Amino acid sequence: MDEKTQELKDTFEILPDWEERYGFIIDLGKKLEPLPEHAYSEEYKVRGCMSQVWLIAENDGPKMVFKGDSDAHIVRGLIAILLIIFSGKTAQEIVDTDINAIFEELELEQHITMNRRNGLFSMVETIQRLAAQQV
Repeated sequence: MDEKTQELKDTFEILPDWEERYGFIIDLGKKLEPLPEHAYSEEYKVRGCMSQVWLIAENDGPKMVFKGDSDAHIVRGLIAILLIIFSGKTAQEIVDTDINAIFEELELEQHITMNRRNGLFSMVETIQRLAAQQV
């Protein structure tokens, strides 16, 4: 687990219950920068999410940087978590990331609804597919 993901896990462990963790996740989402106007298009829309979700990938040298947005507060927070996990890594590191193990350590899956879980994995699929295209 990289440093940023470990910090996220440590923060989750400090928060006493899931109600406070949800608040933290929503706060993370509030810190997302808005996407450029062109990114709010069908081309960048993530399929399989109940809410509207847009993700873009940019290259910063050998590293990939992801940006995202949603029309739902909790989903914006989940996007922020995925950006912490994936952004700033090489395409190969992204492809090799065991997201299930990370979600298990964060206890994330068991505390979000089935529809949110499906959307979360649609976002992960999109990020890893974009990375796989560069490997």
